[in-house]
Amino acid sequence: VPVRRLAPLAGRVYGRRWLVLLLFSLLGFAQGLVWNSWGPIQNSARLAFGFSGWDIALLVFWGPIGFAPCFFFMWLMDKKGLRVTVLLTSSLMVLGAGLRCVPVSDLEIRKKLIHGGQLLNGLAGPTVMNAAPFLSTTWFSPDERATATAIASLLNYLGAAGAFLVGPLVVPSPNGTSHLPLVSQSNTEHIKDRIEAVLYAEFGMVSLIFSAALAYFPSRPPFPPSVAAASQRLSYRRSFCRLLSNFRFLMIALAYAIPLGVFSGWSGVLDLILTPVHVSQVDAGWIGFWSIVGGCVVGIAMARFADFIRGMLKFILLLLLSGATLASTWFTLTCLTSVTHLPLTTATLYTSCILLGIFLNSSVPIFFELFVETVYPVPEGITCGVVTFLSNVFMGVLLFFLTFYHT
Repeated sequence: VPVRRLAPLAGRVYGRRWLVLLLFSLLGFAQGLVWNSWGPIQNSARLAFGFSGWDIALLVFWGPIGFAPCFFFMWLMDKKGLRVTVLLTSSLMVLGAGLRCVPVSDLEIRKKLIHGGQLLNGLAGPTVMNAAPFLSTTWFSPDERATATAIASLLNYLGAAGAFLVGPLVVPSPNGTSHLPLVSQSNTEHIKDRIEAVLYAEFGMVSLIFSAALAYFPSRPPFPPSVAAASQRLSYRRSFCRLLSNFRFLMIALAYAIPLGVFSGWSGVLDLILTPVHVSQVDAGWIGFWSIVGGCVVGIAMARFADFIRGMLKFILLLLLSGATLASTWFTLTCLTSVTHLPLTTATLYTSCILLGIFLNSSVPIFFELFVETVYPVPEGITCGVVTFLSNVFMGVLLFFLTFYHT
């Protein structure tokens, strides 16, 4: 009896995909904002809560530490879908942001609560940093996938940039370097009140995003948008075997993890690094802000370009990493004033740091697309989970070194 062959169904996209992308991107924005709360205001936090250099580095360090259960979240996303994973992630963020707001008079207990809140927020990192390619493949057509990946992944970086802006502008600096009129009347209690206002505002934002995700965040659309989204993927165990045996993937993973991991940790304690060269926390905040914002804008533009012209991912990455190499070399030579005799000015610091951030941050969505294309049909969440875990290992190594260096 002749077997009747069914024609493959055409992919279908839904207008609600932009709402799903918006909710996920806002979640990533809030996670980055909370993670980077303390680095830009480290001088004020030292005075208000008695933090040491060790505490400041550890508060940033909880981000990479939170990637320890990374593969559990990737397994959960692969087996249970996006809704369960996003709700678990956002509930951890709400609990973490709430712990930081508990009004305890004992500073030692308060510091422990703040550290616990930062750890819970760090546990949300694997989802907000890894799930972008999985979301774009699940909801978006192939000619929109790179753009959706760029928006979903870079909004986390934009949240970290928001902390560079919000913290120094709202919280007065204790060292008299801030340009705010509040500095003249600032004291320990006033600075502490301003920091707590920021913590309450972040808690409210995270709670609102969690409520919206609880009300509406589906796991997948009724019909897949493409053949790739509908195809059967490898199992969890076979995926790891395929990744670890693919030499090309390992080389691309190292090319992503080393520069991005080191730069993420470095930018998180930028104020701590630039304080010895008499750069105020306001200036350090603006440097960090514009470097990340520039990277997000250029990254989305590059992703849109990659959607229109296929097969250019490696060439785009080579251009971006070449620019990052030149910018980091310029910054290093400028700081070695006793050797190079180059002028160390605010303009040179701004320009070199901002260019470095633009070139490196804009490479993130291009790397993610290259990973997915290289190891298909390995699930996107597992692929990006491995590379971001590796990136956080390098971030942790840098912060571990900086912690003991400053101690």
